Amino acid sequence: MFAENIMFALGLTLFAGLSTGIGSALAFFAKKTNTRFLSLALGFSAGVMIYVSFMEIMVKARVALQADLGDVTGTWVSVISFFCGIALIAVIDKCVPSYENPHEMHRIEDISPSGAVAAFESGAMPDIGNGLETEAGRKKLFRMGTMAALAIGIHNFPEGLATFTAAISDPSLGVAIAAAIAIHNIPEGIAVSVPIYYATGDKKKAFIYSFLSGLAEPVGALVGFVLLMPFMSETVFGVIFAGVAGIMVFISLDELLPAAEEYGQHHMAIYGLVAGMGVMALSLLLFL
Repeated sequence: MFAENIMFALGLTLFAGLSTGIGSALAFFAKKTNTRFLSLALGFSAGVMIYVSFMEIMVKARVALQADLGDVTGTWVSVISFFCGIALIAVIDKCVPSYENPHEMHRIEDISPSGAVAAFESGAMPDIGNGLETEAGRKKLFRMGTMAALAIGIHNFPEGLATFTAAISDPSLGVAIAAAIAIHNIPEGIAVSVPIYYATGDKKKAFIYSFLSGLAEPVGALVGFVLLMPFMSETVFGVIFAGVAGIMVFISLDELLPAAEEYGQHHMAIYGLVAGMGVMALSLLLFL
C-alpha cells in the first residue's frame, strides 16, 4: 500500500513547500496586498485542515491503533498521540523569536523603503540600529530574512511529514492537505523575501531564499520516510497519523486563523473556514 504512493507523496510535499516562492513572487509583481483574498484563502486552508484532521485523519489513526492494541488502549494512544503532535509544533513555534517567526504577517506594501521605515517605527519590525542606509543596518536586516527562512524550514519539516503520511495513506487526502499547506505557505514567502530585499535590493536573491526555504517540506517527508518506513506497522502508522492531526489543528488555530484576522478581514476568514470545511466534506463524500 505504501510503496506505490511514495513518489506521488513526495511530489505533493515538494509542491506544498515550494509555494513559498509564490508569496515572494506576489510581493514583487503585485502593487498591493489583496487582504480579502488572503483572509479568505487562509480561512479556507484552516477549514480544510481542521475538518480533515477530526473527521478523517483521527478516525483512521484510531482504527489502525485499535486493530493492533484493542479498542480501549488504541483509543487512548490515538488521543495521546494527537496532543503530542500539538506539543511538538507548539515547542517548535515557541523556540522561534517573534520577528523571525514566519507567521508574523507582512504586506506587499512593505516592500518599499518607506514601508520598511514605517514598519520599524510602528514596532512591526525590530530596530536595526543604524538604519537601512548603513552597511550594519543592511546586515542586520539580511540576518532577519535568513532567520525567517530558517524558521520556515523548521516549521515546514513536520508539515512535510504530515503531507507525506496523508498521501501515503490516501492520495486524495494528501492532495487536499498539500493544497491547504501550500496556501498557508504563501504569506511565509512574503515574510522571507521582504527583509532580504530591504537588505540587498536584489529581488532575485530574495526570491531564491524564499523559494529554497520551502525545501524543508520535502526534506521532512524524506527523513520521515527513511526513519519510519523500516518500522512501519499499524501502530506506528496510527501514532504518526494522530500526531499529524494534532500538528494540523495547531497550525490552523495558532497560525492560519490569526493570520487571516491580522489582514483585517474577520468575516472573510470565517467564510473561508466554512467553505474549506464544506469542500473537504463534499470531496470525502464523493469518494465513499
